[in-house]
Amino acid sequence: MKKSLGIILLLLFFGVCIFLGYSIISKINYKKEVQKHIKTIPEFSFLNSEGQPFTHKNLKKGIPVIFIYFNTECEYCHEEASMIEQYRDRFKDFQLLFISFEKPEKIRKFSQHYKLDHYDHVHFLFDSQAAFASAFDAQSLPCIILYDKNHNLIDKIKGQVKPENLFKKLNNQKSL
Repeated sequence: MKKSLGIILLLLFFGVCIFLGYSIISKINYKKEVQKHIKTIPEFSFLNSEGQPFTHKNLKKGIPVIFIYFNTECEYCHEEASMIEQYRDRFKDFQLLFISFEKPEKIRKFSQHYKLDHYDHVHFLFDSQAAFASAFDAQSLPCIILYDKNHNLIDKIKGQVKPENLFKKLNNQKSL
């Protein structure tokens, strides 16, 4: 009886190890695929505050892009939006895309609260399919993804970041 129990426990242990190993390898492969997929801005389609489609084709060429995945109930997202509003003059040379899966009304109130709703280079987008998180592997809020003027990936930042650090990363690309 003890021998049978020992064999079962040993088989269970190896089964769990194999499952965990497979899970880890799958996650690593997924992250590699996402990294490859987002090296340049991939095709996307969201809705703007007027309910009109906003796609990758709406992006201006020759201008860096900052994607900001946010939630209106996220304290760090509020702080990020506040800092962007404070530095709005320095952000004028960048396209800022705030993306959320929340209802358009909540997104609109958020944009109005931070007075970011009337700038041509700032867009608040509704992700009705919740596709952004999986396409860009955005697992935290906020998640900021930086692209240079040629729309090549510079960096993906999980969590809040100071504007100075964003400018430093973006300006380092200008000299290349």
